Amino acid sequence: MKKTLAFFFQPRFLKFLLAGGVAAAANYGSRFIFNIWVSYEQAIVLAYLVGMVVAFILMRRHVFYRQSHHLGPQIFKFIIVNILAVSQTLLISIALVRWVFPAISMTYAPEAAAHLIGVLVPAMTSYFGHRFFTFR
Repeated sequence: MKKTLAFFFQPRFLKFLLAGGVAAAANYGSRFIFNIWVSYEQAIVLAYLVGMVVAFILMRRHVFYRQSHHLGPQIFKFIIVNILAVSQTLLISIALVRWVFPAISMTYAPEAAAHLIGVLVPAMTSYFGHRFFTFR
C-alpha cells in the first residue's frame, strides 16, 4: 500500500497529471464548441484531437523530456496510445449518456457529465502507455 501511495506522489506522475489536466481541459472545453457544428460523437473525437495536440506538446516538453528526442516515432507512438484512450473516452461517454444516465433518471447536463467522466478515465492507461512506449 505504501508503494502504491508513493507512486502517486512521484514528481513525474504529478507533472503528468498536471499536463494531462490542461490537455483534458482543452479537450473538454473544445467539445462544446465543436458540438455547435457536429454531432455529440463527432465533437468528442474532434475535441480529443485538440487534447492530444496539447498533451503531446506538454508531455514531451515537461514530463518525459529526458527521453528519446526522435519526434517522428514519438508522434506515431503517441497516436497509437491515444487511439486506445479515445476509444475508452468515446465508449464511456456514449454508454453513460445513452444507457446509464437514463437508467438512473439523470437529466441535468448528461452529455457534459458523460464526456467529463470519459475524459478522466483513461488517465492511468495513458500514463503507462506514454511512459513505457511513447517516450522511452
